[in-house]
Amino acid sequence: TAGPSVTNTARRVRQVDRTALAALGGRDAPPKGETVGVTWMEGSMRDRAGMRGERTDLQRAAQLFGIIFLIVGIAGFIPGITTDYDELTAFDHEGAQVLGFIGVNILENIVHLLYGVAGLALARTWDGSRNYFIGGGLIYLVLWLYGLVIDKDSSANFLGMNSASDWLHFVLGVAMVGIGVLLGRRDRPVATA
Repeated sequence: TAGPSVTNTARRVRQVDRTALAALGGRDAPPKGETVGVTWMEGSMRDRAGMRGERTDLQRAAQLFGIIFLIVGIAGFIPGITTDYDELTAFDHEGAQVLGFIGVNILENIVHLLYGVAGLALARTWDGSRNYFIGGGLIYLVLWLYGLVIDKDSSANFLGMNSASDWLHFVLGVAMVGIGVLLGRRDRPVATA
């Protein structure tokens, strides 16, 4: 058994470790009396990796998609980039057209902006990025199917969609789900014990 001075030294080291890790912004320190294991520290460091700028490819892709969606959302409000600008408030037929062929309206532009903000916010974590791609992609695939079955000149066309926007929703849906699944497998964080 260890003598009293060794035991006291070990207690002080554990207390310093707990205090230092908490001060570094990691997870809460391990419970009192529990030593700081390598596995616990690796998990804590991986959780903080995004805060130090060390992002996975999945997180960088979510950030890129967020920026692109913000640009598209803003472009939808700029006359010239968006033609038939007076149709931006149409909620019962094909609305305005971004780049002269992709049907949108004010609601869809707002959705693009929200997708952009979500992409940037969720890019902070691996799980958030994966959920952004898979969940967002599934929503776009539902929008694609919805656009295929509705009458484009009815009140069901509340997003001002046209055939070009339908197929863009399909491409975005497949791409987003694919990125979420493929990069999600490749970038999966190592599980800790």
